[in-house]
Amino acid sequence: MRKVIKKTNDKPKSNTVKTMTSGWTTPIYVYWFIILFFIAATFYILGRSHGMIHNPATLNEEILMQANDYFNAGKSKLEQGDIEGAIADLTAVVNSGVVSGTAYIARGEAYMLLGDYKKAMADFNSAIEHDSTNVSAYYDRALLEMRLEDYDAAMIDINNALVVAATNPNPSIAMRDLYAKRGQLNLWQKNWDGAIADYTNSLARPDGTVSPDVYAERAEAYTAKGDYTDAITDYASAMQVIKEQLNGVTDAAEGERLSHDVMLYTEKSAALYLKLDNKEAALTNLAAAQQIAIALNDTDTVERLNTLITDLQESIAADKAAEEAKKGKVYTLDQLEMAKGEPTPAESTVNQ
Repeated sequence: MRKVIKKTNDKPKSNTVKTMTSGWTTPIYVYWFIILFFIAATFYILGRSHGMIHNPATLNEEILMQANDYFNAGKSKLEQGDIEGAIADLTAVVNSGVVSGTAYIARGEAYMLLGDYKKAMADFNSAIEHDSTNVSAYYDRALLEMRLEDYDAAMIDINNALVVAATNPNPSIAMRDLYAKRGQLNLWQKNWDGAIADYTNSLARPDGTVSPDVYAERAEAYTAKGDYTDAITDYASAMQVIKEQLNGVTDAAEGERLSHDVMLYTEKSAALYLKLDNKEAALTNLAAAQQIAIALNDTDTVERLNTLITDLQESIAADKAAEEAKKGKVYTLDQLEMAKGEPTPAESTVNQ
């Protein structure tokens, strides 16, 4: 048999490849290790500088406790009117690395009070990014959008708040308040039917406290639609709620504000009675509003209402004279002219 002899250059070729591979393997891994090390070190340093990375052993104890203390202090300062102090404490919570949508919301509310709407919007956006089921975040952002007159965006956020609240109720924001706020948005956009429906839903809710503003604003929607009787009824309901509130008021300024609202609603009711041609009821309401103005020492309103009352009294007297004239009673020529609107004989002679 013929013996097969392998080529002598096969083995050296294999050794050459192996030698080349072995020569490059170690440096590549070393380089990758160095690169990854520096990347990790960079992120660690950045994280530490922004308060984002903490020792896992202390995160649940020291960091969380400090964040909670700062949050409570910030909320307390916000309630007391120390806005700058509240922002400082709530910023400490945000920078602690503890994810807290409530801290963003509270700081956003503080920025709103300062009029820094750009930062407030950023905080509300961050709160929603952290927790898309937070009713307060949507509600507060809607309030901000209303201030910015972005009513379409506000309507979207109020609708989102209503959807979330249906499955994830927030004890600090009642469904009654959400419907009332959407009613206000509809009122501002002249969607009278939508406003009336929302205010009605608000009043029908068992949760929360009834606000006289809901009745008064629904009265505005009824007035715009020409439903004057319903509007008068709502103003009367608003005043009834205010009277109940006045019983427990100890602050003089608050009592004055509520009394002013009663005066306003009473005068508006008078105007509605005039639209219904009920001058007697209008006169009664104007007189009642004037008495409140006197109690409030509002001299300008007293004088203005006095003029309206005088004019209305004269109008009522003229109406009575005209009514009696129609019944055939004898009056002076001037009275008959006032009732019938006909020229006197003397005027006829002059015209000829």
